[in-house]
Amino acid sequence: MSIDKYKYIVVEGPIGVGKTTLVRKLAESLHSQMLLERPEENPFLEKFYQDAGRYALPTQMFFLFQRMNQLRELAQTDLFNSRVISDFLLAKDPLFARLTLSDDELNLYQQLYDHLRPQAPEPDLVIYLQAQPETLIERVKKRGVAMEAGLSEPYLYRLCESYSRFFYHYDAAPLLIVNTEHLNPIDNPEDFELLLARIRNMRGKREFFNRGE
Repeated sequence: MSIDKYKYIVVEGPIGVGKTTLVRKLAESLHSQMLLERPEENPFLEKFYQDAGRYALPTQMFFLFQRMNQLRELAQTDLFNSRVISDFLLAKDPLFARLTLSDDELNLYQQLYDHLRPQAPEPDLVIYLQAQPETLIERVKKRGVAMEAGLSEPYLYRLCESYSRFFYHYDAAPLLIVNTEHLNPIDNPEDFELLLARIRNMRGKREFFNRGE
């Protein structure tokens, strides 16, 4: 089956799993446009890593409005003539809010999210990259981004659990769950081709891809 039917593809997963790098590889291979998060534009993010309680709400709000602005632009493009591959799924946005915001802050955030959410287009395919928390911790340390040095291991564990719960229930679009513990489509060309073949051969609404399959 052709990948051409997937005009809007989203690659998702917790920090350090390699979603943005995979988006770049897929976009190059499939001659597609990219829609990427721009965390470097968030003036609160580095402060959040240093003092999450104080800066969680402005960090979350900035990302929500930034992502919505990007998705509004996407909704105005002609997805029949071009494929777009993105590294963020708006429906996952509340996941971080529930992890970091107080009850009152979460209530405020949720009202804004519920108002904006219907404006976002649904993807044709979501690729969820999985990895164990220990693996993510090592990858985050290895890439050495200064602002991420403040990320605590307990936070990463809770983040991984939240992603697992979210995608366990996610059914708004076809979902391919990829275990990256023994599959490296970013650095291994053979694994990348295996992933492309798995995307082409998807038949169901939810499928799993482990290296041993």
